[in-house]
Amino acid sequence: MNQKAIRRNQKKEKTVAASNHHSDVATDKDTLFMLSGVAFIVFGAGLILSNPLVRKYLGQVGIGSLAQNAIPDLERYLKLRSM
Repeated sequence: MNQKAIRRNQKKEKTVAASNHHSDVATDKDTLFMLSGVAFIVFGAGLILSNPLVRKYLGQVGIGSLAQNAIPDLERYLKLRSM
């Protein structure tokens, strides 16, 4: 190979390496944004649930009975999904 072809190949390799580095940075940034969004959701839910009025209403609704009613539906769904 002549010198021009070698330089072109080296230039292409550098470009590919730079684009791979850029995509890794973008992926890390997207992951960071996603995790920070989840953290904000959890923090917001904690603020809402710490309100005594909200606790009172949730106590009246009966979250435990809601979970007991949902378990048979979940089991049925898992059986259908495994078929």
